[in-house]
Amino acid sequence: MNQLEVRLIQLEPARVAVAHGFGKNPEEIAWEKLLTWARANGQLDGPYHPRFFGFNNPGPSPASVEYGYEQWMTIGSDVQTGSDGIEIKEMPGGLFVVARFKGLDAISRMWQELMVWVEASDYETAPGQCLEELLSSPDAPMEEHVFDLYEPIRA
Repeated sequence: MNQLEVRLIQLEPARVAVAHGFGKNPEEIAWEKLLTWARANGQLDGPYHPRFFGFNNPGPSPASVEYGYEQWMTIGSDVQTGSDGIEIKEMPGGLFVVARFKGLDAISRMWQELMVWVEASDYETAPGQCLEELLSSPDAPMEEHVFDLYEPIRA
């Protein structure tokens, strides 16, 4: 196993457009809602380059194959309200340990490796939301997606 490369990042608060998905593949549902809204509202055009964050909400349970996923896209101050099932809210910032990887099929293993790393470090987890940031284009093939995983910590 390769040694996990972890960075310490202070994530600044941001305004985000939010889409929710629920079902057997809630990520796809949330992405479709968010990208449809973003394209229709010109949020993917121009000089502003949004960031994309997501997380399980509610998380999977042993009792059901269905769970939820919340997908966020950073937006500028010009966006005042959402539409078509999109909410606008503030993403809190915070201190995170972050690990990067490529290929969606590795996401569960990478979360496990990051948690093992945190437990062995001088850091401790903090209240806050774990995040998955998609760094590559949402239109890229899934095996080409590059992600940063964010675990909130206390120094």
